[in-house]
Amino acid sequence: MSRNIEASCRQCRREGAKLYLKGERCYSTNKCAFERRPTPPGQHGKRRTKVSEYGLQLREKQKAKRIYGVLEKQFRGYFEIAEKQKGITGHNLLIHLESRLDNVVYRLGLATSRKEARQLVDHEHFLINGKKLNIPSYIMKDGDVIEVRPKSKKSQKFKDILEVTENRTVAAWLSKDVETLSGKVIGRPAVEDLDVEIAEHLIVELYSK
Repeated sequence: MSRNIEASCRQCRREGAKLYLKGERCYSTNKCAFERRPTPPGQHGKRRTKVSEYGLQLREKQKAKRIYGVLEKQFRGYFEIAEKQKGITGHNLLIHLESRLDNVVYRLGLATSRKEARQLVDHEHFLINGKKLNIPSYIMKDGDVIEVRPKSKKSQKFKDILEVTENRTVAAWLSKDVETLSGKVIGRPAVEDLDVEIAEHLIVELYSK
C-alpha cells in the first residue's frame, strides 16, 4: 500500500496550516514545529510570492489529501463519486473522507492522529459490526458499530491513547462508550462537524477545469 512518507511537520509548513498529523504534539505550542517555524520548507521558504488562482486550488487539494492521508488516485476517485451523488459536490467529497474507517477511529478518540488510526486499523485492532477489518479506507455507514478487539483493550497502547484523547470532543454523528472502547455511527457527517478547515469549493474548481 503506497503512502506519503514526507515528514509530518514539513507537510504542515508546506500547506501553511496545522494539519494535526502528529496527534497531541500538534496541540502544544512548545513541541509543534509549525508554531516555531511556520514558513514553507526549503531555503526559499521565507520568500513572499503571489499565489495564482490555480496555485490556491492546488494547495487546498494537497491540504485535504495530507489531512486524510489519501494519495492522488484515490482522492480523484472520491471526487468522481461525490460528483455523481445528489447535493453539493464539495460537501459530498468531505463527507466521504470523514466516513473513512481510519478517520472515524480518530474522531472517536481511539487514536491520537489519523496516521496512528491507519496503523491501528492495519494491525487489526478493531472489530466492525463484530468482524475484523483492516481496511483504513472502508466507508462507515449509519448504524455501523466499531469496537477495540478484546485482546487490544488490555494493552498499554490504548490506555495511553485514552489518556491523551479524554478531553477530545466526539463528532455529533458519532457516539462513544469509553467503558467498552466502542463507538457507533449514528448519523451522516456534516461539513459543520469537521475539525479542520477545508475550502472544498477550490478543490471542485480545480477538478472541474
